[in-house]
Amino acid sequence: MLLEAEARKHFGMEAEFLSDREMLLKPQSRIQVMEGAKHNLPDRESLKAASAIRELAEGLTAEDLLLVLISGGGSALLPAPAPPVTLEEKETVTKLLASKGATIQELNTIRKSLSVLKGGGLARAAFPAQVVSLILSDIIGDPVDLIASGPTVISPPNIQDCFQILAKYDLINVMPESVHTVLSHLATEHVPPTDSVHVHNVIIGSNRLALEEAKRQAENLGYLTLVLSDAVCGEVSTVACLYSLFIQLVCLRATGNDLLKGKVGEALSNLAKELEIPGLNLVDTLNILQGSQAEIPVCLLAGGETTVQLAGSGKGGRNQELALRVALELHRAKSSGHGSSLDKYQALFLSGATDGQDGPTEAAGAFSSQELVGEAEQAGFNVEAFLINNDSYTFFSSFQSGSHLLLTGLTGTNVMDIHTVLIRAKGG
Repeated sequence: MLLEAEARKHFGMEAEFLSDREMLLKPQSRIQVMEGAKHNLPDRESLKAASAIRELAEGLTAEDLLLVLISGGGSALLPAPAPPVTLEEKETVTKLLASKGATIQELNTIRKSLSVLKGGGLARAAFPAQVVSLILSDIIGDPVDLIASGPTVISPPNIQDCFQILAKYDLINVMPESVHTVLSHLATEHVPPTDSVHVHNVIIGSNRLALEEAKRQAENLGYLTLVLSDAVCGEVSTVACLYSLFIQLVCLRATGNDLLKGKVGEALSNLAKELEIPGLNLVDTLNILQGSQAEIPVCLLAGGETTVQLAGSGKGGRNQELALRVALELHRAKSSGHGSSLDKYQALFLSGATDGQDGPTEAAGAFSSQELVGEAEQAGFNVEAFLINNDSYTFFSSFQSGSHLLLTGLTGTNVMDIHTVLIRAKGG
């Protein structure tokens, strides 16, 4: 398909996956590389790195400048658990919260309260040296105190929020005793405020900047391009319904079926209210789409970070699961007759992680279409069964020789995920 070939060309789906060696510095470099935190989980190697960084920071003087580069993954790369919490116990807490669908904001609120270097701990250790922190934001809203759990943002721990998060996911009674010890101590300890005039935190990259560049590229290709939001969040099944409804509404814009348009529009409006996505101006977006000509191809862009409620033991990531769920929603719409207009259009949905790795897989994400589920069924694949087991990577790597996987290689950066919808009339 023309649209599929275009997507492959401009999203780099056939790029080679970078090797670890290609990511390393030259032998003559004065920079020391310490690797760790595979699959974004703290380990012994990252603990050694954190200890070395802490020792360096504590040895600085007022004549020194500490330059800190922060990006997604920083929470796992800089683990220094607050005693008596052990590294293994902190990893257990992280895994439990993630498996319950906790947001990155919630995860990092807990992490920084259980850490020596998070929550401004690194900046305190470096005092009286000047600290300049250049930050790539991987969290919705760019909250510098939560990106990488805020090692250079001096802020008191919010213990009440910690207990509320643990209670929300019914985890208070399964937390290690050491976690209760640390949180209880922080709740009763009076920590005097720390001056942070020696710290300068600067956001140098974000999801919004990535979306703006994607918009420019899409417009150069002739698409009517709209950025929906850079703060899409929520459970993948709900977000998948949102994108399916957007696609259906775009495909209905040239029809005279006002009744169906009204039903789809109302469902979209209700779902948008439920998700409460910051920055999503649904009224203006729909007005622009309805006023556009049917022959003009449409590109919808959004970014953010969804969550997955784990129920199975399969292999995948939120981007691959989102792409597969969008395909299933479009298939259901076509089967019900509500999506009859979909047959007149080519529609592709792509979801990818900007760091090049979606979950514990080599893929950054995947793309799908309204035909994918039907084609999969003909080939003997049960898409719903894969989703029930959270096994999206196994599906995409097996179906059509993995041709729907987004393989960019490691990018060396992370500004959350990018979601892209491409729609054009067949024959256009």
